[in-house]
Amino acid sequence: MTTLIDELKSIVGTGGWKSSPADLEPHLNEWRGQVVGKSPLLVMPRSTEEVAKVIRACASTGTAIVPQGGNTGLCAGAVPDSSGEQILLSLTRMNRIRDIDSVNFSMEVEAGCVLAKIQDAAQSVDRLFPLSLGAEGSCQIGGNLATNAGGVNVIRYGTARALVLGLEVVLADGTVLDCMRSLRKDTAGYDLKQLFIGSEGTLGVITAATLRLFPDPGLTSTALIAVQHSGAAVRLLAQLRTSLSDRIEAFELVSDRVFRLVEKHIPDACLPFDEGYPWYVLIDAANGGDATALESSLLAAAESDSSFLDAVIAKNQAEAQELWRLRHSIAEAERQEGKALKHDVSVPVGRMEEFLVRGEALILELEPEAKLLVFGHVGDGNLHYNVALPLDPESEAWAAAGATISNAVYDLVAELGGSFSAEHGVGLVKKAYLERYRGGAEIDLMRALKNLLDPRNILNPGKVI
Repeated sequence: MTTLIDELKSIVGTGGWKSSPADLEPHLNEWRGQVVGKSPLLVMPRSTEEVAKVIRACASTGTAIVPQGGNTGLCAGAVPDSSGEQILLSLTRMNRIRDIDSVNFSMEVEAGCVLAKIQDAAQSVDRLFPLSLGAEGSCQIGGNLATNAGGVNVIRYGTARALVLGLEVVLADGTVLDCMRSLRKDTAGYDLKQLFIGSEGTLGVITAATLRLFPDPGLTSTALIAVQHSGAAVRLLAQLRTSLSDRIEAFELVSDRVFRLVEKHIPDACLPFDEGYPWYVLIDAANGGDATALESSLLAAAESDSSFLDAVIAKNQAEAQELWRLRHSIAEAERQEGKALKHDVSVPVGRMEEFLVRGEALILELEPEAKLLVFGHVGDGNLHYNVALPLDPESEAWAAAGATISNAVYDLVAELGGSFSAEHGVGLVKKAYLERYRGGAEIDLMRALKNLLDPRNILNPGKVI
């Protein structure tokens, strides 16, 4: 191992590696601090060539590599195991925007680019890169693509998978796969880039991508609507999609209990209502030349459904940002509140209300004192269905109750035609559920692909499959 470490340090050069415990510590912990690993070395290559050399060196000794982006994931997919023998590979120094083609509506970026930087670069040429999530100020595009990230704009633009035109990937033997095309139409053989999007670094290391850009939607309207129950939110979505067509940029559902946590833990966070309501919907919609379109649609919906209780429409960008600050602060507020069961699930939008009604009854039957913390991207069927238990989070009782509840939640999701992992990936913590819910030919083919592309199992071993 000492010889390999010296070789890796030589490849990446001065300033391209870390080995002291203090320097490594932030890279060894999952974002919520629930999984901690060990590693003798973090390497930070500056180019695809250096990544290839690092992987070839590790492959020659059968040493495992754990690729890491911004380490903002929630399934422990980017942290090493506890053996202390896995090498961490960070793409943080590969952070160049190689090219922006505003005519072709495309952009070439390296995997270490922070998402917010990419958004700003697109905006600088009057274009939009629509991937948007709470960690956009620190997450890296390579990690976003490796987990097929979703975020708040999936309803209109799709997940990360839909935003990629081309990829550059280093395979497990150090071969560089160059699929950095910027074409919209290309039927020449298999679409190989799709293998690596969502694979969490287990099939290859993404080093660069060609991204799809969109026209700037122009002025948008933002509104926070209070509703009596979740079913009203689903009906409102259907009505707005009819009246506004594809102009809905985001449609978020948040329970009152979740927003109260934000008010409790986030400085100056405050709901803009005089009283509390059971549920809230946060909407962004492109004006499309009509600044009153969203307001008119909401008024029409309220006239036909008494479940819509109140609404606030942002009068300017500052007010819109304050409303979105409430939404984007949820993850931090939950982390400060303490440990809870996390369920990142999706169900067909038409069965969303059924899931929420049956899910709540199921949880309270299993644990009457449990508190549901529910929010998510209802526009694309994705809910973060979290459960706080009235037990010591470090106790065996908490672990046992948690396993029972999670199994019940995921069984219900499967019954309704949904997925146990909507946007956070599988990583380490959901690996057993992949085996449980994606068996048969589907998982056999996943294993075959892993064995073909990484026969020595050196790329992020122990994750996903």
